[in-house]
Amino acid sequence: MIYLASNSPRRRALLEQIGVSYQQFAVEIDETMVNNESPQNYVKRLALEKAQSSYTALLNNPTSPQNIAVLGADTIVVFHQRLFGKPTDLAMAYSMLKQLSGNSHQVMTAVALVTSQQEQVRLNLSTVYFRSMSDTEIRSYIATSEPFDKAGSYAIQGLASVFIERIEGSYSGIMGLPLYETATLLMELGLFSIGQNYETKL
Repeated sequence: MIYLASNSPRRRALLEQIGVSYQQFAVEIDETMVNNESPQNYVKRLALEKAQSSYTALLNNPTSPQNIAVLGADTIVVFHQRLFGKPTDLAMAYSMLKQLSGNSHQVMTAVALVTSQQEQVRLNLSTVYFRSMSDTEIRSYIATSEPFDKAGSYAIQGLASVFIERIEGSYSGIMGLPLYETATLLMELGLFSIGQNYETKL
């Protein structure tokens, strides 16, 4: 049984997009950054700790299946070596979007897989290029409330798509779950194959 250690509707939708059968089981963790921790190490650590914490909780639940695999993921936005997480208020969302306007930034998403046999982490790096946005556009976008549960204060699959000139990397990774890396991890353990939940029509 595959479990997704995330409450993100976007990650759920992405897993369902490729036909992975799963159940959701997420445990809250401390997301405080360690001193001198690089963005890459930070996002990989959080993805792994999310998967580990959920795996441990499931093991301690007598109703859990015998063989379980837990996927964890974390996404951060990095602009000039500064991390942009989820905004906590209007001012923070405005500040983030104002800085991203007319510039490029990196989106880092790590995905981790924890089973009884092993723990693996993969990192996806993408670059997003924003066109310049007027103050009116930024404030109007914030008024939609779309930025408030998104790293960097925007959703590539939402209204913010009109601000994005181009990307280099993984669209699904920017959304929050890089499907290439995720599928590769699952396939290596025989937990996923192309079309496993669909009838072959050929």
